[in-house]
Amino acid sequence: MASYDKTIATAASVAASLMLVRSLASELLPSEAREVLSAAVNSVRSRLTWQHTIVVEEIEGWSYNHVYAAVKAYLATRVADAGASVGMQCLRVSSAGSGSADRLVVTMDAGQEMADVYGGVEFRWCLVTREVKASDPHGHGGGGAREVRSYRVSFHKKHKEKALKEYLPFIVATAKAIKHGERTLSIYMNEDTDDWAPMELQHPSTFSTLAMDQTQKQSIVDDLDRFIKRKDYYRRIGKAWKRGYLLYGPPGTGKSSLIAAIANHLRFDIYDLELTGVDSNSDLRRLLVGMTNRSILVVEDIDCTIELMQREEQDEDKEKAKSKSKEKEKKKAEDKVTLSGLLNFVDGLWSTSGEERIIIFTTNYKERLDPALLRPGRMDMHIHMGYCTPEAFRILVNNYHAIDYHATYPEIVELIKEVTVTPAEVAEVLMRNDDTDVALDDLVELLNSKKKEANEIKTEDKQVDEKKDTNEVKTKSMQVDEKKDGDGIKTESVQVEKKKDDKEVVLKNDSFTEDGSS
Repeated sequence: MASYDKTIATAASVAASLMLVRSLASELLPSEAREVLSAAVNSVRSRLTWQHTIVVEEIEGWSYNHVYAAVKAYLATRVADAGASVGMQCLRVSSAGSGSADRLVVTMDAGQEMADVYGGVEFRWCLVTREVKASDPHGHGGGGAREVRSYRVSFHKKHKEKALKEYLPFIVATAKAIKHGERTLSIYMNEDTDDWAPMELQHPSTFSTLAMDQTQKQSIVDDLDRFIKRKDYYRRIGKAWKRGYLLYGPPGTGKSSLIAAIANHLRFDIYDLELTGVDSNSDLRRLLVGMTNRSILVVEDIDCTIELMQREEQDEDKEKAKSKSKEKEKKKAEDKVTLSGLLNFVDGLWSTSGEERIIIFTTNYKERLDPALLRPGRMDMHIHMGYCTPEAFRILVNNYHAIDYHATYPEIVELIKEVTVTPAEVAEVLMRNDDTDVALDDLVELLNSKKKEANEIKTEDKQVDEKKDTNEVKTKSMQVDEKKDGDGIKTESVQVEKKKDDKEVVLKNDSFTEDGSS
């Protein structure tokens, strides 16, 4: 132990001596000699010390250093760790985002130190500030002083490669993920024919609050997470990095809420395309190319949003335009938004104009869609949004009243199995009253009324069917009677004809007898 202390003392003494020599040399030696001596001193000092330090300046030249911002964001997450910030006596607090104090960001203050461990290696961070003379726009002095901040991280020199190639890239990637998760989402609308108008998206829907069976919900989440991680896979198989979803089901089953949950899960902006506001395929193309990467294209109620022309109709219009001499008719045929124009962006050549995109079509009536939209490989996943199930009901009650069980649950579950009710109808009843007992009693009343209506409809249908059957029996009886009457008439006619023929035969015989006798 004594030899170790002696070695450390000797190293410190040598380092101090070298620093003294360096300071004297800077005053007595010319600049060329000082540079050579400085390099020699730095070389000796690096051999004697075990510590390496990396400096991350806030400003590099006239540009902001984004690595500095990444380090600041990363260390802010580590300050909350008691082990990392145990030695810090002063912290800096600010708000996240401009003009908002909803979330506080706690960071280290100047002169404070904190430790961070990565891959079993300890890295010690320190925030350093210093004042430098600012220059005026012409590069002259006299512009006053400005504060320059920098982060310094120290570690054992044997971990230099790990620090540069693993630790710092990890910090940058972590900060990027933090920024991506905290950014405000936007929803864009096509205000004009070829321009998007953004507004802030604040829809609170998430997969945890979505009224949907857990198995179906988890399959959607797994599919989304798998899509995000498969950039290299899509490039290897030669396909555009996109994913298509078709949401179909009755109104009020949560299609819009699912879209918002997907956007919040992926942190993707939404582009809500209103096809009725687009005049032509060329305008549609400009809109779709103007979308950013990591975004969601939504076309709601695609079966009734616009009467998309079928491929056969397009061919007919083109032939009509060719046959007519009027240029107006030809231009009218070319300017329509066509089904092929939309599908060309979904999976045609224009589908590669962006990366990491989600395409969502919604419809209340899947059977009305053109078969071209349902072709395998066009919409990757068809998601049926059905009526409320017992599991979806429990999620809704937990969302609105924060309970897991109530005495009315068994009755409600049985009623939900018997009647068709949408999640929107259930949510509307649950929101009417803050009193859980009252709200659930109202829901029981709603479900019973729906059951009564369903029974009445069944009774009416049964009566209609019975009446229909009775009418059919009467009709058949009438037809039999008519046939019977017809057969009787035919028999009488035959008998009359036969009797007539017999009379004619008798007359002929009498006539023959008279002729023979004569």
